[in-house]
Amino acid sequence: MGILEAIILGIIQGLSEFLPVSSSGHLEIGAVLLNAHTSESLLFSVLVHAATALSTIIVFRKDIANIFQDIFKFKWNDSYDFALKIIISMIPIGLIGIFFEEQVESLFTGNLLLVGSMLLVTAVLLAFTQTVKNKTGGPVKYWQAIIIGIAQSIAILPGISRSGATIATALLIGVNKEKAARFSFLMVLVPILGASLLKVLDYMEQPATTNQTGGLVLFIGFLMAFLAGLFACKAMIKIVKEGKLIYFAIYCAIVGSIAIISQLI
Repeated sequence: MGILEAIILGIIQGLSEFLPVSSSGHLEIGAVLLNAHTSESLLFSVLVHAATALSTIIVFRKDIANIFQDIFKFKWNDSYDFALKIIISMIPIGLIGIFFEEQVESLFTGNLLLVGSMLLVTAVLLAFTQTVKNKTGGPVKYWQAIIIGIAQSIAILPGISRSGATIATALLIGVNKEKAARFSFLMVLVPILGASLLKVLDYMEQPATTNQTGGLVLFIGFLMAFLAGLFACKAMIKIVKEGKLIYFAIYCAIVGSIAIISQLI
């Protein structure tokens, strides 16, 4: 993978992580089209995911600061309640990360048939949100947190949008639009940062001959994903409020169909 490919894939990740079009799916498609699919593509994917996590921290810095301030008051309050729901939502993805890491890695092999099929699933899920567009909804409840967490764990499949799956699920089970977007973006921080740290440590322990992707390339990909992520995160909050997810359903259906057809022919 070269610098140009890293720039393109980093921008793809930054935009598609927050927009409900599947960042992992687009990275797989981009890697195939650019012939940049190396044995370390998952490491690159994890690093650019970490970059978008950092952009989430920047966008929600006030919310995060308030949560930590309230937590250190050491008494039950709304921040403790919210943090506990975030922890509960991380349980499914944590279990998959512990027990099925190798199986997950095996999915990132440039299989456009799988990616395309999962993009169609994302399209259907986003389309269903149109049935609840006029409902006000409420804050995230504990049982809703675990269901949203299950949706996030399913979104580990390339082609299933994490933001699309979690936000759409939240809306379908009665969560307020703005609160659904906020919860979706904040719940992913710990899993992504934790996974990124582990992968970086594994990368550093590998012999130099196995590190096919250079550090500069990885850094540039990280930077591009961070900058694109800042833009996309703010844009997605507005999109969810305005109930315009149907346009992304159409986009995912088109891209997914193209990916499937290209694989079959």
